[in-house]
Amino acid sequence: MEMKFSKNDFIACCGSTKFAEYMIADGPYASYEKAVAAANYIWFNKVDVNGWLEAFGGHPQIGQNPSSSPAHNISSTSAQWSKGEQSTALATATDSTLQELYEWNSRYKQKFGHVFLICASGRSTPEILSELKRRFSNRPIVEFEIAAGEQMKITELRLQKLFSNVEVSASTRVQSTASDVTKVEGRVAILGGHLTAPSIASDAKLSAATTRARPPITTHILDVARGCPASGVEVLLEMYNAIQPGPVFGGSDKDKWITQGSSTTDKDGRSGQLMKVVNDLSPGVYRISFNTGKYNPNCFFPYVSIVFEVKESQKTEHFHVPLLLSPFSFSTYRGS
Repeated sequence: MEMKFSKNDFIACCGSTKFAEYMIADGPYASYEKAVAAANYIWFNKVDVNGWLEAFGGHPQIGQNPSSSPAHNISSTSAQWSKGEQSTALATATDSTLQELYEWNSRYKQKFGHVFLICASGRSTPEILSELKRRFSNRPIVEFEIAAGEQMKITELRLQKLFSNVEVSASTRVQSTASDVTKVEGRVAILGGHLTAPSIASDAKLSAATTRARPPITTHILDVARGCPASGVEVLLEMYNAIQPGPVFGGSDKDKWITQGSSTTDKDGRSGQLMKVVNDLSPGVYRISFNTGKYNPNCFFPYVSIVFEVKESQKTEHFHVPLLLSPFSFSTYRGS
């Protein structure tokens, strides 16, 4: 049975009006899992920077009573959920740690321009403080993307609550069976977080052919010198020929790489689809290359290649390889 929700329901889950509108247009959803897949695709591919900031603004500061928050777009449902999500933090807080949390929250907002966002469910105040201090040293553009990932974790938790409420309501009208209860409990256990995903041109509803909402390997390029996404960068994804020994540092292996896909980054610095959406990624060594010299002729690097290995035990994981680029340096890290 497909479940229909209102725009306000989805705003309570995320806080972004655009997100809610896209979810309504893509729905209704037959299950929590399909709603989560759609939410991830929409959040990371369709919602723009303003939508992300609107969602961030729908959260009170950690340790603050949601009902007293000055944020203009906190609904009563969102405030109630936020209070529950922060229950562990509040239960483990002392006057001194709350004061320290308040001070660090203020410093964070002054540096980054938005509240410190973290999926606080089940986390103690000392844990949250430690993470806040660790992330405070991040570059703003890196922290912005991390905060977006935390927002999606929160959205997934709240979507679960939304579906659970509907199912509980339905159970008052029909007799519940043991198998029905098992299904509901199974949905509660399915949670996950994603940082980013590539742009995909189609606006059609998501296919149910796979359990993934995006390809297993994605990338995102940020121009840290200009403080904006790097658009128009050519990206190439290759896989090392599985019948050959693995690549060796300093070895000549240019004929042993098999192209998986190529694309060019869009205005948000995200590449198009570099490979098919598959449930299981083939284990092996992959290389993702960026034509940085064409993007910036003054760049020290004519191109940048990142080589990484996917183990057999990792074939169901998602590999996100963002590139932080400046004319004379670059850095990367593995996102989720």
